Amino acid sequence: MRILYWGTPAYAVPTLTELHRAGHTVVGVVSQPDRRRGRGQQLVPSPVKQEALKLKLPVFTPERINKDPESQQQLAALDADLSVVVAFGQILPLEVLEQPPLGCWNGHGSLLPRWRGAAPIQWSILSGDDETGVGVMAMEEGLDTGPVLLERKLTIGLQDNAHALGERLSGMTANLMLQALPLIEAAGAGSINDRWQRLGLQPQAEGSCYARMLSKQDFQIDWSDSALAIHRKVMGLFPRAQTSWSGKRLKLTETEPLIKRLKGQLSPEAQELLGRWPTGDDAGGTVLACIQNLGIVVSSSGCPVLIREAQLEGKARSRGQALVQQLASAEHQRFG
Repeated sequence: MRILYWGTPAYAVPTLTELHRAGHTVVGVVSQPDRRRGRGQQLVPSPVKQEALKLKLPVFTPERINKDPESQQQLAALDADLSVVVAFGQILPLEVLEQPPLGCWNGHGSLLPRWRGAAPIQWSILSGDDETGVGVMAMEEGLDTGPVLLERKLTIGLQDNAHALGERLSGMTANLMLQALPLIEAAGAGSINDRWQRLGLQPQAEGSCYARMLSKQDFQIDWSDSALAIHRKVMGLFPRAQTSWSGKRLKLTETEPLIKRLKGQLSPEAQELLGRWPTGDDAGGTVLACIQNLGIVVSSSGCPVLIREAQLEGKARSRGQALVQQLASAEHQRFG
């Protein structure tokens, strides 16, 4: 099939790669414009654009596709059978959605309607969801509101961080989209209602949550939160959840909440620490113990948190004994 692909971040790269590898004709790739990044503020193309250039595919980078009739006409002229959209980052206008005869299909990185919006992977961890997944959804004008063709579920473990979970979901999205394409092709063209009926699409249930864009404030650790809330922030916002230590920024990249009811999900080393410190006796963020070869135990509003890995401003990421030595931490000192 002739496919117009829409995507921007690393999450969307495997689907593009697999569509090309499977022999589909990718007539064009639409991605967000190059952005200035890093200390030098150099213009950097998106991961999807970089992959498209490697594959020698034509790339389009409209600033705002809904206000760019010229780009809309250019894309229509590519004569695609369908559009595949994975984490593009802009809402497609009706004029674009109606262009391909087999429709526009979104590979969405969460179970629907649980999380709609920009950051479903992060919010599924932040909210303590037990499971997530991916879906292939027919696109309509609403934000992630279309009916679902295929869906796959995935359990979220206590120690899953957003990066690792995102990589797993990214691969699942690519595989599920490849499974969906023969079904979409077999259903053929026609009116939207006829095509959707032939495919047996399932309307989304009620009860959606909006996975809003994350702000700088979201990444700041609040030590008055519970151990589990702090841990979820570290895992869900990996590797950007941060606090301060001796006036410097400290990014926390691996923690364990020392909560007895979660014993079966903790590492053997963390299990040995359960119950050693009375809860609530120290202000949140207080160092309770520095354990060689393991990390630093810190108080929260209830049970303590074990910091296993972190990155001090200007330093490489460190863990265990190296972390203890790098911070030169001692009991009763405070984070934040």
